[in-house]
Amino acid sequence: MQGWFSIDFNFKDLAPVTLRQGVFSRTEKFDGTLQRILTVQDVVNQVKPPGLWLNIQHDTFFSQHNLSMRSFIISLSKNVLINYISSPEVNFLRSIVARFNPRVTKLVFRFIGQDDVEPSTNQTYGSLLKNLTFIKTFASGILVPKSYIWPVDNSLYLQPYTSLVLDAHKEGLQIFASEFANDVPFAYNYSYDPAPEYLSFVDNGDFSVDGVLSDFPVTPSVTIDCFTHLDKNDKPQAKLLIITSEGASGDYPGCTNLAYTKAASDGADVLDCPVQMAKDGIPFCLGSINLIDKTSVSQSPFSNIASTVPELNITNGIVTFNLTWDEIKSLKLSISNPWSEFRLYRNPKARNDGKFVSLVDFLTYAENATTVSGVMISIENAAYLANQGFGVTAAVREALRNAGYNNQTAKKVMIQSKDSSVLKEFKKSRYELVYRVADDIRDIESSPISEIMNFASSVILTKKSVFPSERKFVSGQTDVVQKLQSSNLPAYVQGFNNEFVSQAWDFFSDSSVEMNNYIAGAGIDGVITDFPGTAARYRG
Repeated sequence: MQGWFSIDFNFKDLAPVTLRQGVFSRTEKFDGTLQRILTVQDVVNQVKPPGLWLNIQHDTFFSQHNLSMRSFIISLSKNVLINYISSPEVNFLRSIVARFNPRVTKLVFRFIGQDDVEPSTNQTYGSLLKNLTFIKTFASGILVPKSYIWPVDNSLYLQPYTSLVLDAHKEGLQIFASEFANDVPFAYNYSYDPAPEYLSFVDNGDFSVDGVLSDFPVTPSVTIDCFTHLDKNDKPQAKLLIITSEGASGDYPGCTNLAYTKAASDGADVLDCPVQMAKDGIPFCLGSINLIDKTSVSQSPFSNIASTVPELNITNGIVTFNLTWDEIKSLKLSISNPWSEFRLYRNPKARNDGKFVSLVDFLTYAENATTVSGVMISIENAAYLANQGFGVTAAVREALRNAGYNNQTAKKVMIQSKDSSVLKEFKKSRYELVYRVADDIRDIESSPISEIMNFASSVILTKKSVFPSERKFVSGQTDVVQKLQSSNLPAYVQGFNNEFVSQAWDFFSDSSVEMNNYIAGAGIDGVITDFPGTAARYRG
């Protein structure tokens, strides 16, 4: 599958115009820059593409205005090598089929909406799809919207794939899929990661399309080159520790049995448990001390106990230690939707799926999960909890001891906190103590590094501490990672999400491109992510 340069060609007088981005999910920073619209000759001479695909979308319209796309294409082909010509109009392709050698220039019939009417035959495109033998008489291939191959229902979930690819190949037609874009919501089955979507079209074990048309060509190019035909037993291509953020919280409510099971099967190395305390002293895993953030408590009989806790910056919340463990387990968990303001929601079918997990059960599961190499226990608000009579560090220490993590060496144990006093309480243990730098930093001096080394053996940074950004564009790269590593402090970075709005524009709305810049470019030691499957696929 080669990388062709595609031009959607309109034949008209092109006066100087101001170009604007037509997709509102993309940056407007380049609007109004007076970039000149290029002719086909300009593209060939200036860009020098490895291949050229011309799409003639409105031949009938131009003919009505006494403009001949046929004459233009034939004239152009005398000086320019055209690899593909596509059109959604039968008569246009039939009018030029005798003028082009199919070994040099392939003609492709483009399908649009199945209920739309093709002007030459007065048939719907859905009807023409059933007569590929007819298409073969004037075209070497077909170009179809991706939904023709993998239908998606109204809820944005995949339906079973159709037989179209196999049917086209049986007829001797190449088949290309279109309408791929990284920054437009696609099927939830792909977890906002564009790479698996492409893989489902080119590496699913049953069929492969012959090419794709994409608004973001870097993504299919990298996906096809790097991620096809991977096997779970293949040797990793990158040195990278994959740590979860509340398990696979991009696919299921965080810290649930389902989130942890999915994370383990997706290839996570380290499962994390942010520890909270119930009223009866039971430690359990949940991403917030405020139950309103992660559960259905506000719709439960306990909604009337909401209060303000200024020490925790909580207004009208219900903290975990207000309810017993049994009361907490009676609640429904809620999936996180950190980008809901952009109408990007995570796996709605599983929005309330999964069960609460106690710290003891978490440790037991991780111990028995053969693909998991360790656990990370996160402890925050320890001082406040101690004032309320809850010794969270003691509870964690006891759970680890009872689960056998004190004596065994097969599983890594990481204790993480932004509170240095918490880490100092575990100083005499064999655990890896991880200091979380909550703020974005652009530099770090030797003095604070030396101080960190007194109580921690590794550091967690924000993404902007590695690649600062302004107005969602990367503004540079810091040397914080290198300074930490030169003092033997591994640097992990948190905040990796698949949703395109979480990434700087420089990364082309592609979570793998973003990750590559942090790993291959900045040299970080590990990622903390809501989508461990994406990181595992990147690592190879």
